[in-house]
Amino acid sequence: MSVEPTESETVTEAGEDDGAEPRTSKVDLLEQEGDIAADYLEELLDIADLDGDLDMDVEGDRAAVSIVGADLQQLVGRQGEVLEALQELTRLAVYRETGERSRLMLDISGYRADRRAELVTLAQTTIEEVRASGQPVSLSPMSPFERKVVHDAVAGAGLTSESEGVEPRRYVIVLPA
Repeated sequence: MSVEPTESETVTEAGEDDGAEPRTSKVDLLEQEGDIAADYLEELLDIADLDGDLDMDVEGDRAAVSIVGADLQQLVGRQGEVLEALQELTRLAVYRETGERSRLMLDISGYRADRRAELVTLAQTTIEEVRASGQPVSLSPMSPFERKVVHDAVAGAGLTSESEGVEPRRYVIVLPA
């Protein structure tokens, strides 16, 4: 009788009991990404002499790291530009350690969570407008994170959307059903 390991268990290749390297689950790998990212960000906070607490999690199929603290607005920047740059640097730090491309999501002082709520509201308003007029509606340029939030909300409402344009001016068009 064969028992399948759960997603969070570590397993070895079938038939190998000679000290072979264990394979780790997807969750374990994402947790490792979060740990590497947290170490990198902790060093960055120390260098910048900023106080912040780090929270690591696995959300869906990606690692998520949040930094919360009293005054971290300078790490968010105007319209999240510094946050986006820090996320890319953190992903590079993870890549340097693991050799694997990371989809890690970084949030600072709840900026992304707040922005997600704003975007869902914008998407709902746009969906109502498209349904009422029967015409496509184009939104302002957005980051990849922002476009994904809108695409998900539009798909959840049963409509379709497309991204057009070239970074950094890429935008979403919400289409009628």
